Amino acid sequence: MAQENRLSGRIVDQKTKEPIPFASIGLKEEQTGALTNEYGFFQMATPEKSAHDSLIVLALGFKRVAVLVKRGVSQTDIIIEVPKRVIELQNVTVKGGKVKDLALGSKSSTPGEGMIQGMPGSQYAFFVKNDKGKKLGNIRSASFYIGENGFPREPFRVRIYKADGNYNSPNTDLLTENVVVSAPKGGAWYTIDLTSYNIEAPTEGFFVAMEWIVSGDKFYTTNFMDTYTPYGQIMRPTFEFKESRTWSYTMGKGWSLLTLSSNGQRYNAMIKAEVDMIKD
Repeated sequence: MAQENRLSGRIVDQKTKEPIPFASIGLKEEQTGALTNEYGFFQMATPEKSAHDSLIVLALGFKRVAVLVKRGVSQTDIIIEVPKRVIELQNVTVKGGKVKDLALGSKSSTPGEGMIQGMPGSQYAFFVKNDKGKKLGNIRSASFYIGENGFPREPFRVRIYKADGNYNSPNTDLLTENVVVSAPKGGAWYTIDLTSYNIEAPTEGFFVAMEWIVSGDKFYTTNFMDTYTPYGQIMRPTFEFKESRTWSYTMGKGWSLLTLSSNGQRYNAMIKAEVDMIKD
């Protein structure tokens, strides 16, 4: 891609000036996006549809920032400073009763046919529903069934959301820290311990999501690639549920509900979680 058609730069913390890895950057009108690499760098094509567009920066734990950009005007070495979002942590006090472990989400040990693979910056989120209306405490862990194909040991980021978006889609981050992990192997469940993050589980349930990322100094955008070759881990589906509980996220376009089905059972990402259940 010609240099004059490019936007490139770095996303940094407004206060510390430290780079922000894996921030999602999207052109609002163009509906294209990019993901910052491990060192906060990004690059993408300039807008083509409108004379002006808004470059939207979404970074975990930071406030949303918009920067005006012009069609066909190259801007390189852009530094975008993003302010930290202040999170007020609430102390959860359990009065009386016993705390037990409650498993939510997929109960299967055998995945369904098919593969769920995302490009960097994309996500698949499964709604871990509190079907029986139990009294919940904190989230203990999240688990993903990682397929044996692809590159199962590649890193990914764990995301936990409230179901408070449009049509109960994923929206507010409950896990506000970068939890980047990698599975030791494929063809098995991989569990991430979340007890140290003190995440209070919403009564109705919550979304657990896998976010594909880029490692090292590679780049990825939705409209062109320079040094990035698509690869990564692959999740497997489950057909345990009659309703669609899985949403997919694409940079520049947002969330959409996955509605595939087979024999009356919906195609969902094979994800589960464990939470504290408070029993009186």
